[in-house]
Amino acid sequence: MTIPAGSLLAARDLRKVYGPTTALDGAEFSIHPGEVVAVMGPSGSGKSTLLHCLAGIVMPDSGSITYHGREVTGMSDAERSALRRSEFGFVFQFGQLVPELTCVENIALPLRLNGSSRKEAERTALAWMERLEVDELRKKRPGEVSGGQGQRVAVARSLVTNPRVIFADEPTGALDSLNGERVMELLTEAARSTNAAVVLVTHEARVAAYSDREIVVRDGKSRDMERVV
Repeated sequence: MTIPAGSLLAARDLRKVYGPTTALDGAEFSIHPGEVVAVMGPSGSGKSTLLHCLAGIVMPDSGSITYHGREVTGMSDAERSALRRSEFGFVFQFGQLVPELTCVENIALPLRLNGSSRKEAERTALAWMERLEVDELRKKRPGEVSGGQGQRVAVARSLVTNPRVIFADEPTGALDSLNGERVMELLTEAARSTNAAVVLVTHEARVAAYSDREIVVRDGKSRDMERVV
């Protein structure tokens, strides 16, 4: 695969083995700024492993990952951690909010970890809460809000640092269809407004419909559906 010109994040020939299981077998990927790319495939196909490699959470056994001209696979653990804190955002299936913190504190947390003052971090968090239509939840804790509301809070947290790439792993998997659609509308609208790229892992066609392009992963191999004739 030749990396498409202008790609923000790209991977070539990724291979990852866990014991006797081959999770990735030559997978490839690319995404441009402001683009939403859905990574689809059945359970166990390797799509979540691909996301974890692209985000620098897991290192592939071989292959290359390039982010903004930098080789991710050549970075130290500390460099990859810094990248995830400052330039990547994450939305997971069950939100993974900190139960002891209020919703506004959860959203402000990435900014606080990056050194912002509490006042500044919470002011920015509140602005995102308004945008994601959950500002009335600022003082509530995750256990006091609905699943759809909690996932909007998680989306706001993923966007609060103005990341260049958002990794969304089954972001609507725990929601009903109505709440899922609203979360996807808000996520994609907000990401496009900031020109952030979204790597969207899903097995649902209705969720993938919010993407610009689909990549199918099966048996650790990837296929870009735009290039399939």
